[in-house]
This record gives sequence, C-alpha cells and structure tokens, in this order.
Amino acid sequence: MYKVLIVEDHALIRFGLRTAFESKNFIGEIYEAASAEDAISLLKSNNLDVVIMDLGLPSMNGIEATREIKKINKDIKVIILTSHSSEQEVLDSIKAGARPYCSKDINPDRLADIISSVAEGAAWFDPKISDVVLKALCENEKKEKLLIDENYNLTDREKDVLEYICEGLNNGEISKILDVSINTVKVHVSSIIQKLGVEDRTQVVVKAFKSFSK
Repeated sequence: MYKVLIVEDHALIRFGLRTAFESKNFIGEIYEAASAEDAISLLKSNNLDVVIMDLGLPSMNGIEATREIKKINKDIKVIILTSHSSEQEVLDSIKAGARPYCSKDINPDRLADIISSVAEGAAWFDPKISDVVLKALCENEKKEKLLIDENYNLTDREKDVLEYICEGLNNGEISKILDVSINTVKVHVSSIIQKLGVEDRTQVVVKAFKSFSK
C-alpha cells in the first residue's frame, strides 16, 4: 500500500485525483498539498512513497519543490504532472530528481498504474513528450557520462549502439554507421532495453546518464 501526496494548487484537480486513487487497492493513505511549502512540511512528518507534483505552483514551483523533496528523502518517487512541457522544463525536472513526466490530460486510471510501476523503480514519460525528453538529454549531456561501465552485461556492440542511441540517432542511422542491417540494430536495442530493465529507448537514455541520479 503506497502513501501518495498530491501537490496541486487547484482543488478540483486534487479532488479528481484523490477520487480516482481511492479505488485502487495498492494506494493507501492519500495526502494533499496546495503549495510546495505545504508539501515539504508534510514530507518532514510523514514517510511517503510517491509525490504527484504540479509544475505551476505558486511561490516555489514544482521543479524547485522536487529538488527540496529529494533532499528530504532521496528515495521518494516524484511524478511531474503538467499542462505544458518545454524542453528546458523536462530536462530541469529530470535533473531535479523526477522520473515520470505526465501530461495533465492523462487518464487518471493510467496515472494510478504509473504510480504502481514507479513506486517499484520504473521511469515513465508521456509519449507526447518522449521526443522532447530524448532530444533534451542528447543535446545537454556528454557521452562520457554514460553508465556503460556498469554491470549490465552489455556486449561491446550493444555499448556502441547505446552510445548512438544517446546521441539521438535512429535505427537507420545506427545501421549505416555500424554497417549492419536495421533488423540487427533492432535486436541490439531490444537487448539493451531488456538488460537495463526499462520499457523503451527514451528510458534507456534516462538510465544511461549518471548525472540524473544526482
């Protein structure tokens, strides 16, 4: 049973999320905060598992709040919920410690499912902003920061493919560079996704950069 905090300054949205979450048997206590300051106060006195964070909060915004929350509890999972998604906001949210990044038009039941998977350690990004995430990460991080030396049992060729994925190259471009078929590249990408324990190539990039765990 996960303890969830909804940080949102609009009472109607908080009510809608609470109503949706209350029917889920894996969600236990549900807390609410209308501001980042209230959220931080709650977190200091309660051991929570997941925070649903609005970016457009009054006073301290959601990105700043996420940084402060991760200082209080580095293991807590922060899910960004927003109606807008600029590249810089996406990147800053991930650097602050958020992993899931969802649009506010997401189905509440789907959001509840994401809470369950995220609480277990998964990362998730709304398909609408996956390209934004991938582009932002590839343009703002250095290739030498890749976690390719970690014990994921990647082959040398899979490490090559991983680096090209993190440079933003598609399967066709990678196949030309490595002089192999696209199907061969797809096999390598599938293997990398499986070994890193993620769901898609966007999450591959997120997990590959060690800077996002800081």
